Amino acid sequence: EVQLVESGGDLVQAGGSLRLSCVASGFTFGGYGIGWFRQVPGKQREGVSCITSSDGSTYYADSVKGRFTISIDNAKNTVYLQMNSLKPEDTADYYCVADTLPGAVLCTVPNGPPAGYWGRGTQVTVSS
Repeated sequence: EVQLVESGGDLVQAGGSLRLSCVASGFTFGGYGIGWFRQVPGKQREGVSCITSSDGSTYYADSVKGRFTISIDNAKNTVYLQMNSLKPEDTADYYCVADTLPGAVLCTVPNGPPAGYWGRGTQVTVSS
């Protein structure tokens, strides 16, 4: 059974940091793009950051460039999202997704790829 399990979401003050983790089971990352989308109530999911497992190429939404860093540990089948200098507007549910798309394409699919593997999400709340 394919599973993606996110963790690391929390309540944090503006300016703080969090690290999200996404552990995959039931498949290996080879040949996949993996990334993070976020969603707030009433809005579509937004691609935040994605990575291509084969070459490590990354994509970042403009809103998080310079603050967030995505990384991958293929041996552990885990993707991380280090989030620094958090802002209240980063508050959202964060979802991990994997699909057979390069990271830069994966992150720009409106609302995320419907056929991708999705985790259940982890909540990030940034207080002002």
